Amino acid sequence: MFTDLVDSANNLIWSLPLVVLCLLAGLYFSLRTMFLQVRGTPDMLEQLRKGEASPDGTSSLQSLMMSLAGRVGMGNIGGVATAIALGGPGAVFWMWVMAFLGAATSFVECTLGQIYKEKDKDTGEYRGGPAYYIEKAYKGTAVAGAFKVYAIVFAIVTVFAMCFFLPGVQANGIAASVENAWSIAPWITGLVTLAVLAVIVIGGVKRIANFAVVVVPVMAIVYILAVAVVFLMNFEQIPHVFGLIFSSAFGINPIFGAIVGKAIEMGVKRGLYSNEAGQGTGPHAAAAAEVSHPAKQGYAQSFAVYVDTLFVCTATAFLLLSTNAFHVTSPDGEVLYGDGIVATDVEPGPIFSQTAFDSVVPHFGPTFVALALIFFCFTTILAYYYMAEVNLAYLMRWVPNRAVRRVLITCLQVLILISVLVGATSTGGAAWALGDIGVGSMAWLNIVAILILQGPALKALKDYHEQKRRGIDPQFDPRPLGIINADFWEARADGRARSGADSAANDAGTTGTGSHRR
Repeated sequence: MFTDLVDSANNLIWSLPLVVLCLLAGLYFSLRTMFLQVRGTPDMLEQLRKGEASPDGTSSLQSLMMSLAGRVGMGNIGGVATAIALGGPGAVFWMWVMAFLGAATSFVECTLGQIYKEKDKDTGEYRGGPAYYIEKAYKGTAVAGAFKVYAIVFAIVTVFAMCFFLPGVQANGIAASVENAWSIAPWITGLVTLAVLAVIVIGGVKRIANFAVVVVPVMAIVYILAVAVVFLMNFEQIPHVFGLIFSSAFGINPIFGAIVGKAIEMGVKRGLYSNEAGQGTGPHAAAAAEVSHPAKQGYAQSFAVYVDTLFVCTATAFLLLSTNAFHVTSPDGEVLYGDGIVATDVEPGPIFSQTAFDSVVPHFGPTFVALALIFFCFTTILAYYYMAEVNLAYLMRWVPNRAVRRVLITCLQVLILISVLVGATSTGGAAWALGDIGVGSMAWLNIVAILILQGPALKALKDYHEQKRRGIDPQFDPRPLGIINADFWEARADGRARSGADSAANDAGTTGTGSHRR
């Protein structure tokens, strides 16, 4: 009964309209920004190299790593396997399309997250995200009430998605890979994950950022290098892999011609699950960054989409396809391709990657993938908790008692710990279905919101490049741009103006004193 209900909800949310919405929104924002995902690559890299930091905010690099902690996870290994298994190799092409177009979508949502961020009254840390910009963009206007309700709905959905729907997929991936590698029972893995997670989440956003900035780059680079070694050992398979992806994406390959629609659906679905462009998760980490202009962090977060899908997901896809470690089934369960080295009765997931590595380096695959998933999935769960806490903080702004707010935060921490344990002991199919419901629900709400609220982000982009052309480091003041309710940035601009005036007065006073002495 529960399984049928979950499947029905998943099919309703992930119907054709959401797939089309994701693709068309990405294309639209690419056109509106003149394909910033291509021309803005130098700005992306520059911001990661020069990003600021402060006691209240993370650096751009730390914020990027927090974002990647949420993006790089089970979707990059198990998600790619399920995309290929249900949509054929052509699903990989549509994951690439989703990443390329999604980079523009990510810029818009993350720039909005920066524009409308605020300081948490309890911790002093920067907070922001879709709930914040949905409410603030039209605050004080005739439609303010409707947007405030919309923001509250998004915050509630996000809290449940981050604490109930999504952590189970990551915990399940850890447990499944560990059981396959070392025969450790899932419930034991779940308890260990729970214990380590508890130590970190209690430390707050700064501890999450410090942990992610160390772990995420290392785990991503090591995984990509390991896949590159396998791929080079199968170098003669490169033409075959690319041919398989492109012929399957457009129905040219007769084996997969009947599931072209499923390839597009799975490519978009797993692409969104992995890189999260448009889902509304990236703006939370983006808002935590200390930058002088919102567009800077928008560029930095766009780069995260490339890292996630074009690097890590592509590495997994090439690994599976070059070693023939996959099988493909139609929507009704018919085996379309089952001549690979993975049995057709094996559930798509991390076992595909473990088998692929093991076929090249015996006895290496299960252990390596299990270790990779432990880090990938664990940091993703941390990011989920952070985003849940940000949205709970948004909802708690109407709770005046600090002690009550602290109790609610504790309840949130307990809830995500429980969901991790439950997810670790659940089946993979059930975990993915719940995860897709969480991703899809947030995507519907956020993409519609940023299509309506895009104006401030596009104005910030134009202002950023105008200042760059004048040869100055971009500084943001929303008022000359006609952007309202960006209170943090108004106060920052006023503070800079006062500081500049005081500095000028001090310089004048020093000069006057010197003249008098002469």
